[in-house]
Amino acid sequence: MVLVDDQPLLDRFLRQSDFLDCFSFPAQQYARLYHLEAGEYILEEGAQPAFLYYLVAGRAKLYMTLPNGKVSLIDFFRAPCFVGEMELIGVQRSSRAVQALCGCYCLALPVEECRERLLGDPRFLRRLCVYLGGKNVRTVLSLSQNKGFPLENRLAHFLLLAAPDGWYAEKHTHAAEYLGVSYRHLLYVLADFVSRGYLKKEGGGYLLADRAALVSLAQGLEPPEGG
Repeated sequence: MVLVDDQPLLDRFLRQSDFLDCFSFPAQQYARLYHLEAGEYILEEGAQPAFLYYLVAGRAKLYMTLPNGKVSLIDFFRAPCFVGEMELIGVQRSSRAVQALCGCYCLALPVEECRERLLGDPRFLRRLCVYLGGKNVRTVLSLSQNKGFPLENRLAHFLLLAAPDGWYAEKHTHAAEYLGVSYRHLLYVLADFVSRGYLKKEGGGYLLADRAALVSLAQGLEPPEGG
């Protein structure tokens, strides 16, 4: 993650996003802009975030490592959305991992300098309540869809979430757990997608060869974070 020393670009993101509308204090005085390449971390697992981030471009995934060493995918985020808000309000003492899936830009406020203003800002807290409520609704929808939709529909939706740049390379064990299916069942449907021309196997992953077909299969499932 790189701090972007480009005031015009920072000003453009502040102007084009709704970031400043989230606060009743002059947040632009504290705002910084960061850029991440795919695979870089917005939040490192187990760390105490030094910033409250607001994803303004790109997509990311949230995951955690369980006590037995297994990695569990939790969610996918799309701009615009907060990152690090749970740690700010004290619900989590240390962060889950949030990793960029493609090139991302994040606006950021330093927690040390802004904590009191953030936690005492009615506009921000109201916005945060709505945001967290929306995440809870999405979680309920996701759980119900895991029971109500066939795997081919859910896998198409998952591929679109996990591969915003058209290249899919999630580990099969992580994907199978996220989708609530067996490893063997996942491989069977992936092979079927390849035979239909939806995917093309290349190297250590898959190219989304027919995105329109995947979008059609994913119709009716809840959208990723941010819309």
